[in-house]
Amino acid sequence: MERLDKILSSTGRWSRKEVKELIRMGRVTVDGVPAGSPEDKANRNGSDIRVDGERIPVDRYTYIMLHKPAGLVSATEDPREPTVLSLLPEHLQKIGLFPAGRLDKDTVGLLLLTNDGAIAHDLLSPKKHVDKTYLVRTERDLDAADVRAFQEGMTLADGYRCLSAALELQGEGEALVTLQERNYHHNK
Repeated sequence: MERLDKILSSTGRWSRKEVKELIRMGRVTVDGVPAGSPEDKANRNGSDIRVDGERIPVDRYTYIMLHKPAGLVSATEDPREPTVLSLLPEHLQKIGLFPAGRLDKDTVGLLLLTNDGAIAHDLLSPKKHVDKTYLVRTERDLDAADVRAFQEGMTLADGYRCLSAALELQGEGEALVTLQERNYHHNK
């Protein structure tokens, strides 16, 4: 059980001050009963919380699958570039979402946004061995020698030695690359 004002303000739609005013005006109900005060307790997972008759989703954690377009940075904030959070409605920008992983500014693809640190850690931690698969397009056709190079693990120009990875040829200049490690070196 949590305070009603805390639950509603955690949605990012209202501040605690605004929630207090909504409750004072009788616009908030919990399980069909008008809320009496901001300190009233409610069950985030079991109570039917409504504002002006609209059911308000109050889940503790939020998960958003976002197709990231080119030109946005995979970050919560950046002083020079727009971020993926700028694509979200304003109330979702206020609930502590962050990218669980990253794609380069000019890379497009699926990006998970969440405020669940534990799941993000499980997805990103090298100890968990969660594979990441990317569709890549190249200027030249790839061949069996490229597949072997990925299987053996390559050494990049800066001396970084990559782990073995899978390269699955898809056709002219396209392949699926599956990595077990995630490192900024792979973005080059």
